[in-house]
Amino acid sequence: MAAGERAIGVAGCRASRDLLGLRTNRSGGGAMTIHVQEQSRHIVLVTIDYQPRRNAMTRPMLAELARLWDTFERASYRCIILTGAGEQAFCAGADMSGDLSVDVETANVVNHALLKHHPFSKPIIAAVNGDCVGGGLELLLATDIRATVPQARFGLPEVRWSIYPFGGATVKLIQQIGYVHAMELLLTANLIDAATAAQIGLVNRVVPSHALLPWALETADTIAANSPTAVQAVKQQISTTLAEQALAREALDQALGDRVRASPHFTEGVTAFREKRPPQYP
Repeated sequence: MAAGERAIGVAGCRASRDLLGLRTNRSGGGAMTIHVQEQSRHIVLVTIDYQPRRNAMTRPMLAELARLWDTFERASYRCIILTGAGEQAFCAGADMSGDLSVDVETANVVNHALLKHHPFSKPIIAAVNGDCVGGGLELLLATDIRATVPQARFGLPEVRWSIYPFGGATVKLIQQIGYVHAMELLLTANLIDAATAAQIGLVNRVVPSHALLPWALETADTIAANSPTAVQAVKQQISTTLAEQALAREALDQALGDRVRASPHFTEGVTAFREKRPPQYP
């Protein structure tokens, strides 16, 4: 582990020390971890690390991410950089090998982790190091400035597996990239390449892999050098407006998700995903 790095372990881990009021842990195998590394007094790098599952997030990881956002809001950081571990994936969304039921408490945790309708005043830069799909793309929608490596793919494959994308895509995606582009991603379940993602405005730019983190750090340095009071006021206004819009649709979002999960198509879709076969919907 590099100097200045804290690993937030999430599975059977032993607490090691306390940072900014957040319990930090060390994992035995490091299989499911959120790394927190201070780059400077005002910049922090957050890395989602569950590489065997393409950086999919388990429920404990989502709970830790939600807690991290609260910690960062209170801390002196002026900019957060978000990325994934390895070269294959930024984040593959929820870990579908686990429990997929969603009660109110679970929905609240997921919503908080994805900043679905939680205002957040600190700028978030996404350094997309690989595939960004499902809930990973919904997490991307909570970031403010984004760059991606050329080999990354983007998409919302949920409907292929009879899953409702309740992490914010049905509200935020249309706002961010426009109706026709959003509907194509949401309804076809197809993936798009990095160049297309930049063309439709899902990311700001495509950069070579070796230049991704340097770009993110340079951008964060530029933001951190500006007035934090002014920057955070701008972000607070925009974030609050978007959060209020998402919150206004939350009851319908959850009702639609419940309807999809209660259907026989959901059972077939999830089973097909786990069996690595095309689903068959009557």
